[in-house]
Amino acid sequence: MPELSALLATVRAIGKTVVAEHAHAVDRDARFPHEAFAALKEAKLLSAYVPEELGGMGLDVVEITRICEALAPFCASTAMIYAMHQIQVAIVVHHALHEPSWRAWAEGLVADQWLLASATTELGIGGDVRSSKCAVVREGDRYTLTKQAPVISYGAEADAIMVTARRAEDAGVSDQVAVLVDKADYTLDELWGWDTLGFRGTCSSGFTLTASGPVSRILPVPYADIHAKTMHAYAHCTWAALWLGLAAGAVGQARSVVRKQARKTPGEMPPSALRLAEVDAVLFGMRNSVAHTTADYAARLRDHTDGPFPADFDFAVRVSNLKVTSSELVVEIVSKALMICGIAGYRNHGPASLSRALRDAHGAALMVNNDRILSQSAPMQILRRD
Repeated sequence: MPELSALLATVRAIGKTVVAEHAHAVDRDARFPHEAFAALKEAKLLSAYVPEELGGMGLDVVEITRICEALAPFCASTAMIYAMHQIQVAIVVHHALHEPSWRAWAEGLVADQWLLASATTELGIGGDVRSSKCAVVREGDRYTLTKQAPVISYGAEADAIMVTARRAEDAGVSDQVAVLVDKADYTLDELWGWDTLGFRGTCSSGFTLTASGPVSRILPVPYADIHAKTMHAYAHCTWAALWLGLAAGAVGQARSVVRKQARKTPGEMPPSALRLAEVDAVLFGMRNSVAHTTADYAARLRDHTDGPFPADFDFAVRVSNLKVTSSELVVEIVSKALMICGIAGYRNHGPASLSRALRDAHGAALMVNNDRILSQSAPMQILRRD
C-alpha cells in the first residue's frame, strides 16, 4: 500500500524529529506530550479514522494500528494516548454517523483536531467497564451526570471525554449509554495524581467529572452494542500494536549493540547474536498474532458496517487473548533485549538505554488488568464450540 507507506514515513519523521526529542522530559516530569500532539494535529492524524467523505483520511483499523506501532518506539505514552483517542473516534464512526449532527461533529474533528479521552471505569465497580454507578439525568433537552473516575487518561488535556453511565436513574448497572462530553460542558476535580513507574506521560489521574450538556451528545445506541463492536476489539488491537512497537524498538536497540560488537571482532560472531536471534523469533510471533487478529477484526467490520456485531464468543476470547499475551510478551521481549544491551541498556540515559521501555512494558498488563480480562473470558471458554 504506497499511500500507507508514505503516511508511516511521515509518522516516523515526526517520531524522530519531535516525539523522541521530548520523550525523556515527558517521562521524567510525568507531563503530557504537548509537542508530539501539536505535530500529530498539524499532520491531521487525529482524524485519520474519519471517512474521506467527511474530510478524514478514511483509514481502517489495520492502518491505525500501524501508526500506533510506528509511534511507540519513540514514546510509548504518546502512542498510548493516540490509541485511546482513536478508540473514541471509532465509537462515533461506527455508531453515530448515520445522524446528521454527528456527521457535522466529525467534520469539526477534522477541522479542529480535537483530542478525545474516555471515562469508563468508576469508583466502586472494580474496573468493570460494563457496569456504571453514575446515571444520566435528563431534563428536557439537557442532561446532567456526575462520575467518580479512578482514571481519566490525559483528562486535563482533552477537548472532550467519552463517558459511560447508566441510561437513567432507574436503569440497571449494565444498562449503559455513552456520552461525549465537550470540554465546555464539564468540570474535573482531581482525586489523585499520576506518579507511576511507566506510561507517565499519559497523565492518568483520577477525577470527579461533573457534566451538563445537550442530550444530543448521548450516542444513539446502547453502550452494550458499542462495547461489543468497537470498545473491546478496537482497544485491544491498538494497544497490542503499540506494545508491539515498543518491543520492536527494544529489539532494534539490541541489534545495534550486537552489530557494534560484531564490528570489533571481524569474522567472529559475538555470543549476543544468538540471544538476538532468539528474541527476534519471539517478536516474530507477537507480530503475527497482532496482524492476524487485527485483520480478522477489520474483516468483521467490513461485513457488519451497519448494526451491531452478532454474538461470537470465539472472536471475543481471541481478542481478549491478544491483549493478555501481547502485554506479557512485551515484558519478555524488552527484558531479553536488556540482557543483550547489558549495562548500556541498564542505564537511565544513553542511546542504548531501555529503562523507559522496560518500565512502560510492565504497565501493559496492569492498565486494564489481565486478571480481570481472564475472569471475563473464563465463562466464554465453556460456551465456545470447537
